Amino acid sequence: MILLIQYTLIFASVLTLVALGGCFSEHSGVINLGLEGVMVMGALGGALMLKNMAGKPFVLIVLSVLAASALAGLLYTILLAVACINFKADQTLVGTALNILSTAAATVAVKALNMAENPDNVSSTIAYGPAKKAFIVKIGRFQFNWCMAVAITALIIAFVVLYKTKFGLRLQACGENPQAADSVGINVYKMRWAGVLISGALGGLGGIVYITAGVSEWKFETGVAGFGFLALAVMIFGQWKPINIGLAALLFGFFRALSNVYSGFDFLARLKLPGSIYNMMPYIISLIVLAFTSRNSRAPKAEGIPYDKGSR
Repeated sequence: MILLIQYTLIFASVLTLVALGGCFSEHSGVINLGLEGVMVMGALGGALMLKNMAGKPFVLIVLSVLAASALAGLLYTILLAVACINFKADQTLVGTALNILSTAAATVAVKALNMAENPDNVSSTIAYGPAKKAFIVKIGRFQFNWCMAVAITALIIAFVVLYKTKFGLRLQACGENPQAADSVGINVYKMRWAGVLISGALGGLGGIVYITAGVSEWKFETGVAGFGFLALAVMIFGQWKPINIGLAALLFGFFRALSNVYSGFDFLARLKLPGSIYNMMPYIISLIVLAFTSRNSRAPKAEGIPYDKGSR
């Protein structure tokens, strides 16, 4: 049971961070369908930092890795911002392209780095076991991960920023009616850039949390197993509201956690279902949930629509 709670919280942390990123982007009016790719690049930046931080003070490791992941995700979303905000490209196509590009680019980069260290090493794997322990604090049998605290903090900050600050209200105005926002002096382009860059930073954080959740190395050819898309489902199910997103993340995180611990429950083990069934469960649940709830979803009205200052 403790393991189930532990894995539920860590996977919920991933989904919360990435879904909050999508929430900021869509509230600004830009659909960040490339969150899967942003997670991969954030995981790459964080894993490389983690690999080279072994032996350093744990506070320095945690802060450096989180900063590297957020920065990598932020830099990658610049491609989305330039294409969709400045050049008014189709947001769905650009996001899809970023997802395809990320895994290939990360794989090539890791193989090149591994070959530079050892010409015989052509794998796309980064090992970071020793340094990863800096994120873990044992409380009895429970392993608390500092990333859980990061996700909770991000949730609180997101709520305050979106609903209690001038920036958040302006951001939402740009996603609802950018022409009206522009008419009162709000720079829609700057607000959309801000929303996209925030989504990149949060998505990058989600990437490093995901790959360090239960393993000490990661093969970048595998990407992040669709977690970026699952985070989008969490965002939609949560109605683009931070608190609801956190609750939805716990639900989906629970079903994802089952694939790691189902063998420890006798009644589940007796079913003799293959592990792949449990791996599929969060995605199946997302389809079922969205099928029943998407009709009542209320997305920002102007999301996905390129802003043209000359149109009214």
